[in-house]
Formats: sequence, C-alpha cells, structure tokens
Amino acid sequence: MASLAESPRSGGLPRHGSLVGGREVAGRGGARTVVDPAGGAAFAEVSLLDAQQAAEAVAAARQAFPAWAALGYAPRGRLLLRLGQAIVDEGDALAALIAREQGKPAAEAHLAEIVPALAALKHLALGAEDALREESVDSAVPLLVHKDARLMHVPIGVVLVITPWNYPFAISLSGVATALAAGNTVVLKPAPATTLIGLRIGELCRRAGIPDGVVNVVAADDAVAGALVEDPRVGKVVFTGSVATGRKIMAAAARNLTPVVLELGGKDAAVVCRDADLDRAARGIVWGAFMNAGQTCASVERVYVEQPVAEAFVARVVDEARRLRVGDPASPETDMGPLTLERQRRVVEEHVQDAVARGAKVLLGGARTEGPGWFYPPTVLVGVDHTMRVMREETFGPVLPIMAVSSVDEALALANDSEYGLTASGWTRDPETARRLQEGLNAGVVTINDCLYTFGEPTAPWGGVKHSGVGRVHGLAGLREMTQLKYVSRDTGRGPMLWWYPYGPAFARVASSAGPALYARSAWSRLRHMARLLGSARVRARVSFRALLKHADRLF
Repeated sequence: MASLAESPRSGGLPRHGSLVGGREVAGRGGARTVVDPAGGAAFAEVSLLDAQQAAEAVAAARQAFPAWAALGYAPRGRLLLRLGQAIVDEGDALAALIAREQGKPAAEAHLAEIVPALAALKHLALGAEDALREESVDSAVPLLVHKDARLMHVPIGVVLVITPWNYPFAISLSGVATALAAGNTVVLKPAPATTLIGLRIGELCRRAGIPDGVVNVVAADDAVAGALVEDPRVGKVVFTGSVATGRKIMAAAARNLTPVVLELGGKDAAVVCRDADLDRAARGIVWGAFMNAGQTCASVERVYVEQPVAEAFVARVVDEARRLRVGDPASPETDMGPLTLERQRRVVEEHVQDAVARGAKVLLGGARTEGPGWFYPPTVLVGVDHTMRVMREETFGPVLPIMAVSSVDEALALANDSEYGLTASGWTRDPETARRLQEGLNAGVVTINDCLYTFGEPTAPWGGVKHSGVGRVHGLAGLREMTQLKYVSRDTGRGPMLWWYPYGPAFARVASSAGPALYARSAWSRLRHMARLLGSARVRARVSFRALLKHADRLF
C-alpha cells in the first residue's frame, strides 16, 4: 500500500497515503491513527486528503476513462485475472492485515473476504462480455418492423465506491472489479476504520498493471466524502453502510441527479419450522449469527422457532455457541475475534440491557469481556418480543435473540414486521413449507437450510427491500447497475417515413385509420381500416411491405 515516511507526531508509526492517478499522495487534511481492535493500540497512521486532493482523484479517474472504456472486455478481463493472481500471491499477508485492522480471524478473512473476491474477479473477467452483449429488439409496432433496433449496455464513467469496515476487502474489491469490468473507472473511498485494507487494494491494482488513474483510493474524512458524492463528474455512487449514512448519500447525490446503489443493512430473520433438522439449523444459525462477531448486514439477528421444537432448538444453539473460542484474530485457534469499533460494542451492550430490562433472559454471554480490545462474547437471549430494540434495530454484534411462535404463519408475520428486508432464511425438510417461506419472506435474498453465504456466490444478486437499500450488487443485476442502458436504432430506407411532414387531408385519413387497423379488437374493423391504409399512395410509397410480410403475425 502507499507508504510514506514515519510520523514523528504519532510516535514513529508508519504513515500511509492515498493512491491518486497512479501516485502515492500525502494528504493535507490531517491524519488518522489505525487501531488494532483486539488490543486497542495504534499501529499505523493514514494521512487524509483535503477536498481539493480528493477532487483530483475524480479528475484522474475521469481522464483515464476514455482509454479504459475503449480497451474492450477481453483486455480488461485479462487485467482482472492478473489482479486475482496478485491477490492469490499475497493471500496470507492480506488475511493477516484484515485480522489486525478489522478483527475477524485470519481463516475467516480467507474464506469470507479473499475467496469471494477471487470468485467475483474470475466471474467478471470471463463473463462480463456475454452478460453485457448487445441485444436485438424486435419492434412491437408493425410499421416499425423494418428498423434494426438494439439495446446496448455502455459504461457510466467515474464510479464512486464507498465501502464499510465489516468486510473491507471483499465488498471493496467486488465493487471496484464490477465497475472496471463494465468499462468504468473508480474512486474508492474505504471506511475510516479499515483504510489500510482499501489502500492495499489500490496497490494490488497497480501491481496487476491496471493503468494509472483507473483505480484511485482516497483516505478522507466524512466531509470530504460528501464533496465527492456531490462532484458532478461522478457518474454513479455505490455505497454500502448504515441507513443513516445512506440517506445522506442519497440526498447529496440528488443535487446532480447522480444515480446511486445503496446496500444498507438488515435485521435478518431465520424461521425454524417444527420439521427442521434441528442439529443442522442450530449449527447453521450459530454460524450465521456469530461469524465476523455478528458484524454482517446479513447476520441472523432474529430467530422465530415453532413452539413444539423451541426448547430442543434453544438447547442446541446454546451448546453450539458455548463452544466458540473468542480471542486473538491472528491465532488459528480463534473462532470469533473482537468487534471492530468500540462504539459498536456499546450499541451491542445497550441492546442487551434494554432486552433484559423488558423481560428477556440471557442464556449465554450478555456482558463485555474484561481486558484490552473490543471483545463481546457470543450471547443468546430468549423471552424476547418486538417491544425490544434487539428485535427491531440492527444490533450488528454477536447477539442471537430467539422467539417461540405458534405457527409458520406467525413466524412469517413477525419476520416481515421490520423496516429491513435484506436476507432471510428458512429451516425445514418439507418442500411445500420451503416454498411458502421463499415466497412469504419479504427480503431480497431468501435461503432454505443455509444462511449468509450468498455474497460469496458471484452469480447471486445482493440487495434488499424497504430500508435495506436501493439497487443491486453482484450477479448480472449488479453488473448492469454499472452501465447505462442505451437503445439504438438504424434505418436503411432511402425515402421519408410515413409520419414526416407534410400532413394534409390525405394523411389525416391515414392517421385516423392507423389505430383501428393495428389494434381494433374486431377482425372486420382491422381489415376495413387496413384496406384504407394500403389504398393510400403515401403508405405504399413510404412503408416497407417486404418487412410487413415478414412480420405478418404482428398484424393479426
């Protein structure tokens, strides 16, 4: 990553700068220390760009855009594959950096961040051209069937990618790669807490041979990020983060009518049916709740289990969660590391305390771990209901509240009683119940007998409904979000079209017959008006009868 001199002001910590136009840039906007969440100690410093420097990143991306867009899918794909190889070569070092700066165990960094990023790169490198290929469009209007019409997916220009701290490598790399595959250039603004990982992505892009200015990584504070969103040279903003920040992004983007994709989190529900494989459900849901210390927008944050199996299911969950080893994310023995931010641990504590005050019972965990770092243990709650914050607000931490319900219908009603709708899961062995859950759960992603995994599947679109966001990332839908749809048409005729000037009485009679001839429900009426059309010298001179005969089915 961009590495500048040591900072005497911060005790000799290594200082890192942004990547703008292929150059390492020292910021003029102050500095920010980088803290290890497992120990609470600073281990590096990032210099921050001021507004003018950040604007220069947009200018660099704008300047690089024409050549990158003109390069074509195959050359861009080869560079993306080279980027993938650079990531493979540095896999262990990347996992160690993720563990140190973000806090997830190194093994989890490999499987939840690096491998999904590699899968996305390969999928985009090999499949973008087919996915964005021109599509022929047949006219639905008989008088226009002679035209050659097509849909084109063209790059937008500069895409601003603003990414969160919970998956700082996978989300950032996926957003950058999707934009690049479609022919756009990028300004990446990583989260303040995980800026080093974002800067490493920029370095990897440069090492892979991606031209200067195509990928720019900016370390900047929130005020400068707002100015980037409002920059009229930005063609689209892709943001992953909180609902509150998403609203600000959308409002700022509206100043220039800049389109946005917003992935804003969730309060994801799991429904455990009475016929479920309880051992599988407990193991899957414990992983879905506590992976990355619960700091996942698709974490299982609510469970609704049918009453007849509730006691047995809860016992299995507690047994599974009790086995989790919490500790140093650099250790291969660790299952769960710390929370990334101290303020996020406070949110988790507030949710648990509110639930207990309202009658919930703590079966496991429930109090912060003493000592350095932002640790909080796996916590299981029962006796919960929808008056509690832990069942309505995004906790984003290692807390699993479980509520017993009388039926699948009640579970569906409660699961959908949320302002969020990102992902949901159902656990059942019955195909008909599975279909009810797939159709009934109001979320952008619904999985049966598994959870949380679909971000690692590059063909799966990712996004939600309600307050969980706008638009999609990943899959064909996510790739097409990185393009503008253009309708193009070519007419090879030599004469004027039927409806061009001049008008006059003869044309008025033709015009009045066009609607009935083409769309009247009565066959007799259509034939009578069609005869009037064909009797017009203007129609005979200006309409392609060869094309009409070729598409005669459109006339009846």
